[in-house]
Amino acid sequence: MKDPGQLAGMEILMIDDNPADIELVRETFAEEAMPGVLNSARDGEEALRYLRRLGPYRNAARPDLILLDLNIPGRNGFDILKEIRIDRELSCIPVVILTSSAAQSDVDRSYQLQANAYVVKPVGLDQFSRLAHSLETFWLKVARLPSRGCRVPLQG
Repeated sequence: MKDPGQLAGMEILMIDDNPADIELVRETFAEEAMPGVLNSARDGEEALRYLRRLGPYRNAARPDLILLDLNIPGRNGFDILKEIRIDRELSCIPVVILTSSAAQSDVDRSYQLQANAYVVKPVGLDQFSRLAHSLETFWLKVARLPSRGCRVPLQG
C-alpha cells in the first residue's frame, strides 16, 4: 500500500472513449475523497501521446495506474497494452483492463500481454459505481504499486 503521503500525488490514466464511464470513475474517487488525479485519454493515439509525454502532454505526470478499455478508437486496447509493456519507461505501470467484453479470448489475450487484471464493466449505474469503488480500494489502498521511476532492466 502506498503511504498516505504518496496517495496525495496518485496519478491514474483512464483510457476510454465513453465520457460517462470516465465521469463515473471520477465521481466515485471524489466521493471517497481519493486524494489523487484521474486523467483520461479517449483513443489509442491520445493515450500514447500522453504516456510518451508528446505535444500537449509533455508535462504530464507518469501514471501510477492505467485503466484501459479494449474497445477504443484508433489503436485498440491490445495495441496500447503491447506498447506499454515493451517500453522500458512504462512497463512497470500496472494496467487494469476495464472493458465491456466478456469474451474469454479477450481475457486470455490481455493476460498474455501482461495485463495486471481484467474487469468487465457492469451494465447498471449502481454496479459500475461499486466496481469503481472496488478498484479504488484495491489498487490505491491495498496493493503496493511500483515507484514512478521503476524501470525494467534490459534482458540479455
